Amino acid sequence: MAQEFVLEAFLRDDQGKGASRRLRREERKIPAVIYGGGKDAQAISMWHNDLKKALENEAFFSHILTLDVAGKKESVILKDLQRHPYKPTLFHADFLRVDKDHEIHVNVPLHFLNEENAPAIKLQGGAVNHQLNEVEVICLPQDLPEFIEVDMMDIEMDQTLHLSDLKLPKGVKVAALLQGEDYDQAVVSVHLPKGTKADEAEDAEADGEEGEDKE
Repeated sequence: MAQEFVLEAFLRDDQGKGASRRLRREERKIPAVIYGGGKDAQAISMWHNDLKKALENEAFFSHILTLDVAGKKESVILKDLQRHPYKPTLFHADFLRVDKDHEIHVNVPLHFLNEENAPAIKLQGGAVNHQLNEVEVICLPQDLPEFIEVDMMDIEMDQTLHLSDLKLPKGVKVAALLQGEDYDQAVVSVHLPKGTKADEAEDAEADGEEGEDKE
């Protein structure tokens, strides 16, 4: 069963830095805004701790959320979040309205499977290098995946998996790939760690070739 996130929100008339500070300090709420969907932007406030707790769940960032604003429900995605630079405090949140007939752009986390069991890693001593931990996708709201799996079981030593190697759910596109082959970024690779015997032998061979060239 798909996970659901429903958060209570309140209409907000008083705006500005002073009002936002009072909201956070006196009411334990944070200011936020809902925009898009062909409607005017709507200033709201939310319980700080409720939002903070929801953010602890990775799925919150790649889910269609429901905001209950004074009894009226809005389907949204989280588009921006402002945090205190070092305190566990939220400052502001932006939510984008969504509807079932319009595609959305959302960053979705990558889940890497079988890293510990892949022969190149478990038996050959390869080290994993993650170049990306999330990817921007384009899809209709009902097709939005919670995450995208990257199966590492068959990856070989010195192999790199790219965006074009990802197995995507039906109806989901990688935004970068729509810009052309030059945007086919590396996602993850496996190589021998620096300092291994094979690595040292390769370096020694390269040094020997350089010496011959000088002669």
